[in-house]
Amino acid sequence: MLALQIAATGMLAQEYRTEIVANNLANMNTTGYQRRRTEFNDLIYGNLERPASASSSPGETVPGSVHSGLGVKMASAYRITEQGSLRATSNTFDLAIQGAGYFQIQLPNGETAYTRDGTFQLNGGGQLVNHDGFTVQPGITIPPNVEDITVNQTGEILVKVAGDEAPVNVGLLQIAVFPNEGGLNAVGDNLFLPTQASGGAIAVNPGLGGGTILQGFVETSNVNPIEEIAALVRAQRAYDMNSKVMATADKMSAMAKKN
Repeated sequence: MLALQIAATGMLAQEYRTEIVANNLANMNTTGYQRRRTEFNDLIYGNLERPASASSSPGETVPGSVHSGLGVKMASAYRITEQGSLRATSNTFDLAIQGAGYFQIQLPNGETAYTRDGTFQLNGGGQLVNHDGFTVQPGITIPPNVEDITVNQTGEILVKVAGDEAPVNVGLLQIAVFPNEGGLNAVGDNLFLPTQASGGAIAVNPGLGGGTILQGFVETSNVNPIEEIAALVRAQRAYDMNSKVMATADKMSAMAKKN
């Protein structure tokens, strides 16, 4: 009886769906987190050949094969890349991208990772780094004894040094855009690495081919808790129904063996 196997694939699919929803809810307060959504495919169909039967019309027959499905499988769990809300923090080094693009982070192994999390700070050498101490690219160093630091929408970092009236430009914070940002590979710590599906990173100046920079803001996650709870309820109901199918099929199989 294939009903047992088909119901099992349905239960497994709903387990995957529940795991994705749980991860979304766990990260609803994670800066720059982009929620995931599951998609499912039906499994290959089996064609059970049976003899054709005669039709009521002379000389015609009715096809006798049965085209039967074999269940479901998870096709993908892809990211929804819509922007989250922007939350004001009044922190000088909190930056948010309004629009497309990712901040560039240099990893200890020399690779460049990408993130929407703009909660930055300065290290002991005055370099702009993320919360793990990884350098924000291109490397920007803030000189000591500055009275004010401004990051404008085009990514220019302007500092006012004590004794100088005019602000000094100490660097330009570029962002990276991708042909298909949904293809980026999440590696944890709010970081992504490019893949063949995402295409290579294209470094652009903010406002020219990408979003703009907002100082004193961070991007919240794009998780909608109400939608996620509704998805969780739907997954639970689907799981329950598949478990009932499995229990019914098991009883039917036991009755057939007795007879």
